[in-house]
Amino acid sequence: MEGGKVKSLANGDKKRRFTRICVYCGSRAGYKSAFSDAALELGKQLVERKIGLVYGGGSIGLMGLVSRTVFDGGCHVLGVIPTVLLPHEISGDTVGELKAVADMHQRKSEMEKHADAFIALPGGYGTMEELLEMITWSQLGIHDKPVGLLNVDGYYNSLIALFDKGVDEGFIDHSARHILVIANTAEDLINKMEEYASVHDNVAPRQNWEGDQLLESTQSGDVQRS
Repeated sequence: MEGGKVKSLANGDKKRRFTRICVYCGSRAGYKSAFSDAALELGKQLVERKIGLVYGGGSIGLMGLVSRTVFDGGCHVLGVIPTVLLPHEISGDTVGELKAVADMHQRKSEMEKHADAFIALPGGYGTMEELLEMITWSQLGIHDKPVGLLNVDGYYNSLIALFDKGVDEGFIDHSARHILVIANTAEDLINKMEEYASVHDNVAPRQNWEGDQLLESTQSGDVQRS
């Protein structure tokens, strides 16, 4: 199933050019060879387009396949991982630059900050949670970067159907449903994401969120000093 309406950029506007794409994917390979094949193909697409990788820092499962492919292809790889997960998600040698952070919240924030776009391969709860958070951040106006779903062998059909159900039942706006860009192959997905333009109403611009965070940090510091 393919979906995710993409509003073309205005006439005269250039396609988006990505320097780094954040890839969310499983720390396991899954049971089907199609999943590993898709991870390798996505890595090759990034190399061909000279796009760096931001990912969760693991060296096993689909994470390891994508990161090794991009690194071996000569592109920059940045892995971001909470210190507590280092023994669980890294076995053997890691590739590229590895940044250890305090917790999962900081991990997602750092990955978002360093990426121009996001792609989710098949994965488990963590992958889905990261995907949904980036969709939500887009809806709220925290970022306007493309969010892509690589629907390998129909893996995400049920999740896509749930999103459509949310629209039908009045919980998701039609415009917000189109935040997510969907394709079955890595090449088609990146091509679509290059053409992506926001078609939804943002709730609040990013600077407002950053201002609130700064205020909260200042107030916290005042409490600690008192």
